Amino acid sequence: MFTTRPTLQGTFGMVSSTHWLASQTAMAVLEDGGNAYDAAVAGAFVLHVVEPHLNGPAGEVPILLAPAGGGVRVLCGQGVAPAGATAAHYRGLGLEVVPGTGPLAAAVPGAFDAWMLLLRDHGTKTLDDVLKYAVGYAGNGHAPVENVGATVETVRALFETEWTSSAQLYLPGGRAPRSGELLRNPALAATWKRLLAETAGAGDREARIEAAREVWRTGFIAEALVRQAARPTLDTSGERHAGTLTAADLAGWSASYETPVTYDWNGWTVCKAGPWSQGPAFLQQLALLPPELPPYGSADYVHLLVEGCKLAMADREAWYGDAAEVPLGTLLSQAYNAERRRLVGPEASYELRPGSPDGRAPRLPVHARVTADTEPGFNPMGVGEPTVMKTPGEPEITAHGGTRGDTCHLDVVDRWGNMIAATPSGGWLQSNPVVPELGFPLGTRLQMTWLEEGLPNTLTPGRRPRTTLTPSLALRDGVPVMAFGTPGGDQQDQWQLHFFLAVAVRAPVRGGLDLQGAIDAPNWHNDSFPSSFYPRGRRPGSLTVESRLDPGTVAELRRRGHDVTVGPAWSEGRLCAVARDPRSGILSAAANPRGMQGYAVGR
Repeated sequence: MFTTRPTLQGTFGMVSSTHWLASQTAMAVLEDGGNAYDAAVAGAFVLHVVEPHLNGPAGEVPILLAPAGGGVRVLCGQGVAPAGATAAHYRGLGLEVVPGTGPLAAAVPGAFDAWMLLLRDHGTKTLDDVLKYAVGYAGNGHAPVENVGATVETVRALFETEWTSSAQLYLPGGRAPRSGELLRNPALAATWKRLLAETAGAGDREARIEAAREVWRTGFIAEALVRQAARPTLDTSGERHAGTLTAADLAGWSASYETPVTYDWNGWTVCKAGPWSQGPAFLQQLALLPPELPPYGSADYVHLLVEGCKLAMADREAWYGDAAEVPLGTLLSQAYNAERRRLVGPEASYELRPGSPDGRAPRLPVHARVTADTEPGFNPMGVGEPTVMKTPGEPEITAHGGTRGDTCHLDVVDRWGNMIAATPSGGWLQSNPVVPELGFPLGTRLQMTWLEEGLPNTLTPGRRPRTTLTPSLALRDGVPVMAFGTPGGDQQDQWQLHFFLAVAVRAPVRGGLDLQGAIDAPNWHNDSFPSSFYPRGRRPGSLTVESRLDPGTVAELRRRGHDVTVGPAWSEGRLCAVARDPRSGILSAAANPRGMQGYAVGR
């Protein structure tokens, strides 16, 4: 079939990410003798610089890694709720949901520590080796993609009147960043240079990385983050609130390793992070599939996947989270999903229908029934993530708007067979004011929690908000063969499922997996379940498809009752993927053409 680009193939190394500079940075590290983990760390810090509207150092990152000859592990870079972040405290402020912006929504930052832990335990390069690229792009400047400037324009009034530290960085002289002009972040470059200087005498490679982790948790970086969290800040509630993050919260948390959740399907084993992410919803969608699938891309096929997704996401709302025990074994069991599969009828469902694993009655948040009053968005760089916009001439942020913060993704496989999939996010330039001493803002991941007591995803000190971030690793016969993922909030495990099935069901290309063809295939998503982002609404029966989907298929889906919105031809998904054939050692990679900034490189 026609593809926008070839599926790259080689034997030395492959990288795919959501920005060409991050991809090429990671490849440069591979060329310099580094392994996949060195490359991923260097690429990730460049993503903080070149996609500041999509991620930052104080955000979060779940990482799936498969060391050559070893088992798959999850590295959790999702920080927890601070000790003072109780649901009662937020309700006492008159809030019904956690704001979508501002320090009240800030969890303990997780991304930096996760990348440092990965570098210490699995990398070979020094701190200077991996940070020099980010320092260069921040200090000397880079040519920004158009969406950086577009994002800044939508929050211009907010920056100019309230978040003035952000205006100093992103509106110098009153001008938003523009393509063709260099964008610099001297404060961020200075932060990393100071970090390197303060840790220079710490000892060997590992000791120095440990020293950097301590500077983040207890040194000048921690001090600046705590000062920022204490500043009352205008947020999406229309009020000014201070956050709850303290020095003790930062000092007491670190990234950690976990065993992945897995599911076997048709000879594949798919690995995901646990139910503190939405990753198991991907696996449950696989479990809900019947033994025989309808023809790929047909109305029957799309209908089946959409209806299965609704059931899995309903279970996500009722059962997933880090604040209570999750009956994951039952949720992924054959018997449970065979029973759930019977709910898929010939017509589109408009109901939110969680199941009753082990006979337990599901409980949904009251807000989960709220219907969204905004239209679906089609910005390929931002579908599915939070909307933040300042209304011109007004002093508050509106609940809805045109700017969507999104996410990044990065996959690497090296010549030794090491493989990694990571989905960095949070700490967007539009999430919180820039910390003036550091050059980046706090994150807002607590907006994904609920303020009702007793739910699996209730805001709870020391517990992780249930994140939408969900990288993937797939194995064949117990051997890792593919790493993949996408930005896109609640859409991530829809687009990834469609990609995975396209790879697994359709014919291979040039003797390998058709990664590019699966990425380029027309995609779709539904919003029939509660959004994970402020203001948390749902669109029952909605189905958004790319205009490249066959018109006959669209007509049949509408006949079945789906509320179909036809978006632009290239508007659904930002997938990245790399793969390795264990028999031949051939590596491959592909990247999403949507948005015109994701690239795969390799040789």
